[in-house]
Amino acid sequence: MAQIFKAKKKSVSQKMLTLNVTAMDHQGRGVAKQGNKVCFVNGALPGEEVKALLIEDKARFASADCKKVLSASAHRVTPFCQHYQVCGGCQLQHLDAEQQLVEKQAAVSQLFSKFAKADNLNWQAPLLSEERHYRRSARIAVMHDKAAKKMRVGYRAQGSKQLVSIENCDVLSGTFKDVFSVFDVLINSHSGLSSISHLQLCEADNAAFVVIRHTKAINAELKAIVVAACDEYSWRVVWQSHSGEIDHSDHPMPYYQIPAYDLRFEFGLENFIQVNPQVNQAMLHQAKQWLDLQGHEQVLDLFCGIGNFSLLIAKYAKYVIGVEGVDSAVALAKQNAQTNSLSNTDFYCFDLTKSLQSAAWFSAELDVLVLDPSRTGAMAILEQLPLTQFKTILYVSCDPVTLARDSAIILQAGFSIEKIGLMNMFPHTGHIETMALFHRR
Repeated sequence: MAQIFKAKKKSVSQKMLTLNVTAMDHQGRGVAKQGNKVCFVNGALPGEEVKALLIEDKARFASADCKKVLSASAHRVTPFCQHYQVCGGCQLQHLDAEQQLVEKQAAVSQLFSKFAKADNLNWQAPLLSEERHYRRSARIAVMHDKAAKKMRVGYRAQGSKQLVSIENCDVLSGTFKDVFSVFDVLINSHSGLSSISHLQLCEADNAAFVVIRHTKAINAELKAIVVAACDEYSWRVVWQSHSGEIDHSDHPMPYYQIPAYDLRFEFGLENFIQVNPQVNQAMLHQAKQWLDLQGHEQVLDLFCGIGNFSLLIAKYAKYVIGVEGVDSAVALAKQNAQTNSLSNTDFYCFDLTKSLQSAAWFSAELDVLVLDPSRTGAMAILEQLPLTQFKTILYVSCDPVTLARDSAIILQAGFSIEKIGLMNMFPHTGHIETMALFHRR
């Protein structure tokens, strides 16, 4: 039998460092110098002197966990969550909410300077929401704890696969305030529910859904007990088998609305939607304002999902083509166009990492480009598109590194950055969402 060589992970000695933190990176980590290399410090803030435990020591950088603050930043605050520093959900509760935006903007500016050689960006006011209870959807894990001899319901620990039992999550919608305690009692009271692997929560405008993923069949009697418990909180239970198939037979189609533009979007519980409804509405309004459409434009909306941007843009443009790689999302985008009585749209399913040569949907008449990619960015498609045919490009990003990298391609094609602004989709976390507007020079 062949033996495959597997390199052993290099162990890091339990070394305590004294570090002066000078900045914050795009993941919310403090940045300090350790000898001749950069050290990223979890839990440390710019301007602080800290004692930190070395956890990773690479040739070009190191990582450490802040263990003691010797000299605190004026912006350091007491975290509001009892699970902070063990739960992996939030990374920045120790930093004042306003300063979080300052540091995130500085991190994006630094990345643009590094990757796109663009400085003095025209920053606009950030898009904001309530700082707590902003999440309308979340994924909750369920796992058996051998040591405790019980099932745990909660989130993954910071940098670990271990599960942290959660009593309350203050960034989750208040609708789901009791979901952890309810399911902790249910699952630990009925052994037949031990096959539940996770819960997917989603608060739509018409109902609050709890999707229950289970790896083995659950009998009708137990399902009735779960439904009865959830009915007390007006949660609609949806069952999802181990194959991933969702039982759509007993619940209404979820939807959210954008009242300012008289739009309604239906979506599947397996489809992506923005988790912060306040910021999503503000984001759509800003996109409409920045694009300043006059009614003659032909718009290409790539990574269009269920039509979040496409349908709003269709109200002000001549024609919109939306392209998305997920079949179910494309079907819903088409359905949503009909629901909203919009006949100037077409939607196509296409893998935007593949060659554009087979893209029958692409037209030389398109003159406005909208991009809303995943964290991997839009590099594959930007390197193929004849960008010079577009007069305007709107890029909506959930990862500042790929945004800065992709912006270099756009700038080299003869565009300038007209406006840029943060969208604070995830307060108290290291996630950074940004919108950038480019005009052809």
